[in-house]
Amino acid sequence: VQLQASGGGLVQAGGSLRLSCAASGRTFSNYYMGWFRQAPGKEREFVAAISYRGGNTYYADSVKGRFTISRDNAKNTMALQMNSLKSEDTAVYYCAVVLRDDYTRPRFDYWGQGTQVTVSS
Repeated sequence: VQLQASGGGLVQAGGSLRLSCAASGRTFSNYYMGWFRQAPGKEREFVAAISYRGGNTYYADSVKGRFTISRDNAKNTMALQMNSLKSEDTAVYYCAVVLRDDYTRPRFDYWGQGTQVTVSS
C-alpha cells in the first residue's frame, strides 16, 4: 500500500494541527495503521495506532491525552489530530501499516513521504 502524509506545518506551542494520510494500492481496511515520528538526531518512534475499523486506538505515553488517531476506510484515509502541541513534538511524521500483534512496529519496510511538524516555543 502506498502512503502519503500531509498537513504538517509551523505552529506555536499550545496550538493544534491535523495530519492526514492517504492510502492507495491495497485494501486499506485490511490493515492496522499507525503514525510514527522522527526528530532530528533521534530514532523514529511510535506515536499512535488504530485497528482495522477504528474500534481500538493506541498511543505513546508522550502524546496520550493530546493526540487522537482516526480513520475513514471509505475514503482510505487516516488522521492524527494533535492538540496542545509542545516543542518536543517537532519531527517528521510518517504514516505506516503496522503489525496487529505489535502495533508499535511497522509491518512493511516502507514509510512513504513524511510531513514536517515544527512547534515553536
